[in-house]
Amino acid sequence: MARQIFQLTLFWRTFAWLALLLGATGLAWQVTFRALEAEPRAVQAAQQLGDLVLLARTSLQDVEPIQRLLVIKSIERTATLQVVLAERNDQHTDYAQDKFTQTLVEALQKRLGPDTVVARSLNDNQGLWIRFMTGRDAYWLRAQSDPADGLPTARPWWWAILLVGTVLGSAAIAGLINRPLRELSVAAQNIRDGEYDSRLDEHTLTSEIREVNRGFNRMARVLAKLEQDRSVMLAGISHDLRTPLARLRLEAEMSVHDEAARAAMADDIDQLDAIISKFMDYARPHDLVLQAMPLGELVERAAQAYRNVPDQIGIQVLIPESLQVLVDPTEFSRVFANLFENARRYGRKPGEPARVIVKARPRGPEVEIGVRDHGPGVPAAVLGELTKPFFRGDAARTAVTGSGLGLAIVDKALQRMGGSLDIANAPEGPGLLTKMRLRRA
Repeated sequence: MARQIFQLTLFWRTFAWLALLLGATGLAWQVTFRALEAEPRAVQAAQQLGDLVLLARTSLQDVEPIQRLLVIKSIERTATLQVVLAERNDQHTDYAQDKFTQTLVEALQKRLGPDTVVARSLNDNQGLWIRFMTGRDAYWLRAQSDPADGLPTARPWWWAILLVGTVLGSAAIAGLINRPLRELSVAAQNIRDGEYDSRLDEHTLTSEIREVNRGFNRMARVLAKLEQDRSVMLAGISHDLRTPLARLRLEAEMSVHDEAARAAMADDIDQLDAIISKFMDYARPHDLVLQAMPLGELVERAAQAYRNVPDQIGIQVLIPESLQVLVDPTEFSRVFANLFENARRYGRKPGEPARVIVKARPRGPEVEIGVRDHGPGVPAAVLGELTKPFFRGDAARTAVTGSGLGLAIVDKALQRMGGSLDIANAPEGPGLLTKMRLRRA
């Protein structure tokens, strides 16, 4: 199964929501600030422009029409304004296009009269033009600057500050929010791996997190005590069972004169001892020490134990020498010892030795290992049950000695080393195909 390249963790979800919130807040602040500032600025600009128009109107009203041209020239020279006589064929563009300009036009008409016209261009000459009446004549006054040009706008540097602030602020807040959960996740992972001494801070300021940490620590202490009691109990069981077995072996060797009966009793005792060892391996795994190891060498080392019984099993290892995996050597040897033993018992045809082929290939950051036998295989309905403790895949095989823990030990060991196990019937011909994934070194 393909793994996700990017995992949507709680941190990134919190970061995304906070970034969206902060970015929307900054944008809303900009829009609100502009809206709140627009109306007072428009009224103030209308007052100033109205004063200029009234000044020009008063200046033109006090002189004869023939002298108004001189007054207009004087106004343009001293006040940097432009006043022109309105013509019937003048072409103009309305000034009001948004809320600010509409407010400005309304304020000017309120002060100067409803016949006041405000335009942003007159006969293709851009600018703020105000038309007013002096007697029976109409004039256009062009203001020196457009008040709309002075409205604050979002500069590129402002957007850059908003973006950087949003990213850094969201990351900092998300980190603070998710830090207790991350610590809890790490501690839970340690507990799962058998490190029962993991503890969380019980004096944190947040009351909810403090209660969760205290509850987790109580649970960890209870689990540590249970694990300690279990280890003592398992050691006692192992000792109390193996001591009578040793006495039985000794008595069988000394008291039973029939050679066949003595060998059968010894085999039964060996079987019981092997079952006890399997049970102890499953119930009390040792501490892991992961190392970068050559895969082919490890598999070949595990296969050597079966080279002296070629009539029962033959193992072919096809693994590149350069391929390395991150494993615990002892746990890895236990994995393949159980797989080879399972193949020796179940993965062969009657009267023939089991044939096992081990292959491996890199798959990105992992190594996929395949162990295939050529036995009868397993019914598809029970493939998912094979890794359950004490489960047997075929009732007809109950006569075969075994504990039913082999594949359960394999699955548990691989999980502890960060790997995975997949069991299926071989696609080509009869047989069982066991696929494992381990981290590549």
